[in-house]
Amino acid sequence: MLAVAERTGELIEQLLAAVPRLSALLDAAEDVIADAGAVVARIDETRAAADAILVRAGVAATSADALLLALAEAQTRLVALLDDLEPSLTRLQPTLARLAETTDPGEVDALVSLIDRLPLLAEQVERDVVPVMRTLTSVAPDLHELLDVSRDLNEMLAKVPGLSRLRNRDD
Repeated sequence: MLAVAERTGELIEQLLAAVPRLSALLDAAEDVIADAGAVVARIDETRAAADAILVRAGVAATSADALLLALAEAQTRLVALLDDLEPSLTRLQPTLARLAETTDPGEVDALVSLIDRLPLLAEQVERDVVPVMRTLTSVAPDLHELLDVSRDLNEMLAKVPGLSRLRNRDD
């Protein structure tokens, strides 16, 4: 019995000596559980961020698909336009090359200036020149009549004695 009591005392001492270690183990286990909770929270945050990135990537992919479709349509229209314009551009190419070689920047500036003035010029022609041109049809018969009178007057003056000498002296 004594041996059992002695052994029990040793066991109690060992048990009492193990209590601080058990307490430290429990503290460490609580820390591990807290760290695991923090890791799980960070994993959830990372998963939420990844989900947001996937949504944005989906939107970007949809936008890129729409852009590629629009680009393909634009290319199709461009190819059709170039096919339509190719014969004209091929015929115009020598003319355009010559124009590029012979055109001075000053001439381009003058042409731009002329184009800028065209509305005013057109208005002045319409207001001033066109009415005069319309009256020219009535002026022609008057000019013919004036020429006829001038010839008649010239013939009459030639018949006046002494005026023929004056006339010859002026020539």
